[in-house]
Amino acid sequence: MSKIVSACLAAGMFASGAAMAADNADPYQWLEEVSGEQALDWVKARNAQAEARLATTPAFAQTETAIREVLDSDARIPGVYKMGGYYYNFWKDKNNARGIWRRTTLAEYRKAEPAWETLLDLDALNKAEGENWVWHGANCLRPAYERCLIALSRGGADADVTREFNLATKSWVEDGFYRAEAKGGLAWIDQDNVFVYTDFGDGSMTTSGYPRVVKQWTRGTPMASARVVYEGQADDMYIAAMHDDTPGFARSFVSRTLAFYNNELYLIADGGQLQKIDAPNSAEKSVFRNWLTFELREPWTIAGTQYPAGSLLVTDFNAWMAGQRQVQVLFTPTDTTSLAGFTWTNSHLVLNVLDDVKNRLEVLTPGQGSWSRAPFVGAPSFGTISVGAVDRDESDALWMTAADYLTPSTLSLVQIGQPPEVLKSMPAFFDAEGKVINQHFATSADGTRVPYFIVHDKDITLDGSNPTLLYGYGGFEISLTPGYSASMGRAWLAQGGVYVVANIRGGGEYGPRWHQAALKANRHKAYEDFAAVARDLIARKVTSPQHLGVQGGSNGGLLTGNMLTQYPELFGAVVVQVPLLDMQRYHKLLAGASWMAEYGNPDTSDWEFIRTFSPYHLFDAAKDYPPVLFTTSTRDDRVHPGHARKMAAKMIEAGKDVTYYENIEGGHGGAANNAQAAHMQALAYRFLWERLGGSQAE
Repeated sequence: MSKIVSACLAAGMFASGAAMAADNADPYQWLEEVSGEQALDWVKARNAQAEARLATTPAFAQTETAIREVLDSDARIPGVYKMGGYYYNFWKDKNNARGIWRRTTLAEYRKAEPAWETLLDLDALNKAEGENWVWHGANCLRPAYERCLIALSRGGADADVTREFNLATKSWVEDGFYRAEAKGGLAWIDQDNVFVYTDFGDGSMTTSGYPRVVKQWTRGTPMASARVVYEGQADDMYIAAMHDDTPGFARSFVSRTLAFYNNELYLIADGGQLQKIDAPNSAEKSVFRNWLTFELREPWTIAGTQYPAGSLLVTDFNAWMAGQRQVQVLFTPTDTTSLAGFTWTNSHLVLNVLDDVKNRLEVLTPGQGSWSRAPFVGAPSFGTISVGAVDRDESDALWMTAADYLTPSTLSLVQIGQPPEVLKSMPAFFDAEGKVINQHFATSADGTRVPYFIVHDKDITLDGSNPTLLYGYGGFEISLTPGYSASMGRAWLAQGGVYVVANIRGGGEYGPRWHQAALKANRHKAYEDFAAVARDLIARKVTSPQHLGVQGGSNGGLLTGNMLTQYPELFGAVVVQVPLLDMQRYHKLLAGASWMAEYGNPDTSDWEFIRTFSPYHLFDAAKDYPPVLFTTSTRDDRVHPGHARKMAAKMIEAGKDVTYYENIEGGHGGAANNAQAAHMQALAYRFLWERLGGSQAE
């Protein structure tokens, strides 16, 4: 349950507009005042310079148009989810910049051009209300699926509002459930009761800026009178509650997230008493029907048997809650495998396993005292494969998506044991003829074998002259697997560029051990891995430093910030997007405190190792650095725009080659609509292409 919370917070959710007093030790701290007049004047001046420098050429216009065509294309696959008898989708295109929420039937969805019923038009809503709402999702109440809790964000920020919507009338419910703008949410219990976790006033939020208190709120009563269900500690990360409405197994739970991959799960028993599920905080706990599963991030000994980190265990929920300690092992990792995820259907459990960063699926079926295993029929042998239940309470049907760097995404409907039925295929947005994907392994500073994927022309000349873009992330146990990016393909591969993705430590490619190997004092190992991949590309003469660029965002922005400051000799250009950079103050800015389990606490002795990967403090005005582009968003209320602003200002004052662009909207994703997204992406690709010596550089 808390895995959902963690995934949302990691990947990527929330603006503290409060002014911050300048620190005499940091002359650029005034740039942390998000909407301050002086700070925004600085931003506008930098934006104008970036536009003049990058966005005035025919090549830029061509790149931006090519990306915008992809983002607006009706040929994209409209992903759907089933609720009752309908299949729902949220869609944005050139005619629906903010998007429409719509639905259809399976019979229609099978058609090349389905007939859709529009439920909510955000562009029309924004016009009527004078707002700039961005869609954050809908939670609809079973079994009728008539009442929905819809989350809307101003400008794409993580903070949002929740409003009740009537699907039957396609209108907002008058005097319905409403949650004011804050980080948090509402979750259905029944038609007249919800869980609410949000900003209730002073002391109700954690130091990370997320909800600390969850309440049960009854329709028709003021939120202020809602009954407290659970109250966490100020230094917790996120408190939430949810109701499992599985027929015959209805239960409610409280999730207490102390930090990433550190959580407690409580059953709300009769009378409102909380019963903690007895398991390590590091284990991910989830419940389906009578099954309780544990994903282990640390070894765990149960009844005298030790189970290794990375294992998946299952037990009977009621028996476990009654004190019985018997489990079955559904997955055990090896040196090359890790569990990417699992999906329940009506009668099966489907495992998704990564083997040297390549997906494979396996079908498990519970039986009397044991589980049977069978291969999954019809999955591709290479690429990123994901599966999800269509309706796990009613069938064994699955959605399956598959793609790789050169193969457009396909969406199939799968009945377990039968060949997949391909429902939708994305067209090829760029010519992949003559291009190949290979996997190589670099050797890091401590001897660790680090995989990376490389995409290039089959007849590439290995003379060190190829413009090469190296991408990475390396944090929060997030895996980078092969996927189809039409924008990257058009703007980079189709121009003759080489694209590389590094699977460095800190990620989840080899499970918890790969993530934990680069935590806190070992953070340097992620950067050594990335540098090792860069050196391997240079040694193999795929490219050379003047033709090698790097790109990364968020935690990946911290990665590329460290490439800029620690390994400047390896790169010809660096793109740093929505980054963390000032690691002395990161925990005091917006959601930063929630990441201390990953990086450490700079207010303690941890600063001795944190300072070694804080780009803002590693910068040396006397050193030479490659050209750098910083991009961020004013409305990013997860990673504070002050990180990028301050680093850019410091480097500009030192006379370095810096380009800076800040989108006024967009949240942590950087853009609130397709036009903004195309513009931001085009800025990055043109910056890289021109500075890495691409044949079309101008």
